[in-house]
Amino acid sequence: MKQIALDIGLSAGPTVANFCAGPNLAALQHLELWLGDKEEQPHRSPVPTYYWGPGGSGKSHLLKAAREGLREQGARVGWLDATVHNAPEYSESWAAVLMDDVHAFTAAQQQVAFNWFVHAQTLQRPVMAAGEFAPVELKLRDDLRTRLGWGHIFSLQLLSEQERRAVLRQAADARGVFLGDEVMDYMLTRFSRDLGSLMELLELLDGYSLQSKRAITIPMIKSMMENQ
Repeated sequence: MKQIALDIGLSAGPTVANFCAGPNLAALQHLELWLGDKEEQPHRSPVPTYYWGPGGSGKSHLLKAAREGLREQGARVGWLDATVHNAPEYSESWAAVLMDDVHAFTAAQQQVAFNWFVHAQTLQRPVMAAGEFAPVELKLRDDLRTRLGWGHIFSLQLLSEQERRAVLRQAADARGVFLGDEVMDYMLTRFSRDLGSLMELLELLDGYSLQSKRAITIPMIKSMMENQ
C-alpha cells in the first residue's frame, strides 16, 4: 500500500514531556539533565552533544525540545538547520548553540556552524547538534566533523511497531478516543509511520470526529482525507 505522508508538524510543539523515548531513553535523560531545573538556571557543561539516527527517530524533536526548554528559562539560543541560509552572527547573549540536520549543511552553512562552534567553546557555551549519520560518517569539513564527534554522542533508534501502537493507544485514551485494531492497522500502513506524523494524524482524526459527530472508522478517515 502507498503511504500518505503528512507534511505537518506537531501543533503542540516538540517538548521533553511529549517525547516518546522507547529505546532512546538515555538520550532523553541526557537532555533532561542538560536542561536542568527551570528554577535554578543550571550551569551547563560546554561539552557538546550529538544525536544521530534515521529520519523519524526523534533527534529533531529533542533539539526543538531543548530550544523550547531554554526559552522557558528565559534563555536565548542560536539555531541553525539546513533551511537557514541567512544565519546571524554569533551572539554572546546565546546560552547555547543548536544545530539540526548537520548532514545536509552546505559549505556556507558549515562555515557558519564552525564559526558558532568556536565562539561557543571560547565562551564555554554548550553546543547540541543532530544529523542522520555518526560523526565519522558525516561528509563535512574535518574541523567541524571532529568537533561534533568529541562530546556526548547518542545513536537514536526508530520505535518498533509495537511501541508505536502503544503510544497511539495511550494518546488516544488520553483524548477519550477509541481506536479499533482495524483503524490502528490502517493508520500504520497507509500513513507516514514516524511518530510525529502519527500524533498529528490522531489530532486531526479527533477534531474531524467531533466536527462530523462520527466515530473514528476507516470510512471516516477516508472521508476526512477526501475533504482535505
